[in-house]
Amino acid sequence: MEMNELLKLMVNKDASDLHLTVPSPPVLRIDGELTPQDDLPPLTAEDVERALKEVSTEEQRAVFNRDWELDFAYSVPGLARFRVNALRQRGVISLAFRFVPFYIPSIDEWGLPQIFKELILRPRGIILVTGPSGSGKSTTLAAMLRHLNENTTKNVITIEDPIEFLFSNKKCLIRQRDLGDDTKSFATAVIHALRHDADVIVIGEMRDLDTISTAITAAETGHLVLGTLHTVDAPQSIDRIIDVFPYGQQQQIRVQLSQVIEAIVSQALLPRIDEGRVAAFEIMLASHTIRKYIRDGKVYEIPVTMEVSTPEGMQTLDQALSSLVNRKIVMPEDALLKSRDPAKLQKLLKSQDAVTMPQGTANNLVGNRRGLNGQTENTYS
Repeated sequence: MEMNELLKLMVNKDASDLHLTVPSPPVLRIDGELTPQDDLPPLTAEDVERALKEVSTEEQRAVFNRDWELDFAYSVPGLARFRVNALRQRGVISLAFRFVPFYIPSIDEWGLPQIFKELILRPRGIILVTGPSGSGKSTTLAAMLRHLNENTTKNVITIEDPIEFLFSNKKCLIRQRDLGDDTKSFATAVIHALRHDADVIVIGEMRDLDTISTAITAAETGHLVLGTLHTVDAPQSIDRIIDVFPYGQQQQIRVQLSQVIEAIVSQALLPRIDEGRVAAFEIMLASHTIRKYIRDGKVYEIPVTMEVSTPEGMQTLDQALSSLVNRKIVMPEDALLKSRDPAKLQKLLKSQDAVTMPQGTANNLVGNRRGLNGQTENTYS
């Protein structure tokens, strides 16, 4: 099949990802599960090399031949955009395509927590969206930016690797910069965003000391900074930021971070009982108590404060998972797999008269349901 036909098949089957790897047939990820397309022939090295040539430019292939890895975006007019990763394995090329729809759903259409509407309109500070790879962080950020674009006038600069969702200017002026094509690094791009009169800066991934340090400086100087981390909860996100700095600077960073952090949203995707997938959200808001815990190095106290601060809009991931189970949206065993403390979640489910699992079942299931997290989600609720 031609690549565009294969990508059309991917979209028609509601797959989030397409994998082309020798010597397997094309493999789709549907509702988080890898599904080989056994009606198609196994791929040869020449097939995958030809596929890469179909979707990339000569300049991109030159980078791939030099670095042996490549991230880029590819569009099929009238169909969708795709985030593409190319790498070499066992001497041959392997390709992974991530589906990115042209249409950007709203916060309401995705069923995201309503507090996201208020967070994105805050004038300054740092908002982190965290979670494992494929948990829907980019989609959540896109929905929040759509709300911003429809409700206020801001100068927005995004720095992405690569650009996924494409925005048109409505009330906001939005510039989207691609790492590699438009800028050489996240940190350098953030510095120049400040000089470009930005009100809101979106950092695709806060992955190193220079980027994190520059992001904190941007927030301190009155900008709203949104970024992502590959962390699973609020305490781990805070520790990750602080730990990238040398030991002698960490106390100062705790003080600075406590002053600029506004919220940390951590999310996980689970299979729905009916079909598709649903996101569970942990929400930490920077209350006076939370800021004090960050400043004093008592990050371990944060989850308890979140548990008792639901009236203010906070919740732990276990509280979100328990709600999904009680509303018969996800199965208890799937919720337990996503919990960082399955024993605690079991107690929470039992206290709310939810269906529980026999002791030890969660541990037994872990090996059987690897890969439950898909890539780009099909359903939020």
